[in-house]
Amino acid sequence: MKPEQTIRHALIMAAGRGNRMRPLSDFLPKAMLPYKGDTLIGNSLTMLSQCVSFVHVTVGYKRAMLSQYLMERGVDSILNTEGHGNGWWIGHTLLQYLNEPVLVLTTDNVTELDIEFLTCEYNRLGDPACMLVPVVPIPMIEGDYITHENGLVRRVHRELPTEIYCSGIQVLNPAKVCSLLQNGSAPDGEASLPENFNTIWDGLIPLEQLKVSKIYPKAWFSIDTFEQLVTLTHENRNA
Repeated sequence: MKPEQTIRHALIMAAGRGNRMRPLSDFLPKAMLPYKGDTLIGNSLTMLSQCVSFVHVTVGYKRAMLSQYLMERGVDSILNTEGHGNGWWIGHTLLQYLNEPVLVLTTDNVTELDIEFLTCEYNRLGDPACMLVPVVPIPMIEGDYITHENGLVRRVHRELPTEIYCSGIQVLNPAKVCSLLQNGSAPDGEASLPENFNTIWDGLIPLEQLKVSKIYPKAWFSIDTFEQLVTLTHENRNA
C-alpha cells in the first residue's frame, strides 16, 4: 500500500494582467485588488498559512509591485513567469524537482480552503500527476468543462458542457508531470514541457494521469470582472 501523501506546498498563479478588471488593473496587479479588508491574494495567503508549510506565487504583470508586497507577506518563493504560459513554472523552476503534491490556486478564487478534502481525494485517486477539483457551473462565470469516467478525465473543453467544470483549484506533482511529459531538451538546453495547462492536461489524459476529485464541498466563486468584484464586495459588507 502506498503511503498517504500530505499537501505541504501551495502555489498561487498571479501573473495575469486582469484586463477584465480594468480600470483598477491599470494601476494594480489583479492579485492586489482590494477585497474583504485585504487584497484578493492576501485573503488566500491568510488561508494558506493555516494549512500548508510553503507558499509560492507566480508573478508577471506589475511584478515589481506585487513581488514587494509578497516579500512583505513572507511567501517562500516568487516565480517570474512573464511572457510564458500558466504552466511554464512546472518544468522551468526549482519546483520541477518537487516530488510531492502541490496545491495550485488561481488568484481570483474566492472560497474557503478545505485541505482535508483535497488531501483525502488526492490519496483516494492514487496520487496522480494531476487532480482537477471541480465545481458545479455558475451562471456568468466561464470555465473548462470536465468529462470523466469514475474520476478518470477523458476531456477538458470550454465548449462542450457537462455537469462540472474546473474551479481553478488543482493538486499536482511537478516532478511526476515533468517525468511523464518532457520530450528531450529545447534548443536553449531547458526541458521541453508544454507551457499551458490545457496542453499539459491533454498530455496526461492518454496516460491516465489526469483525474478529477468529487465536487468541491465549499462555497466557491471566481472574480473575473470588475463588476463581479464590486458585487461580491457589496454582498460581504451586507452579510
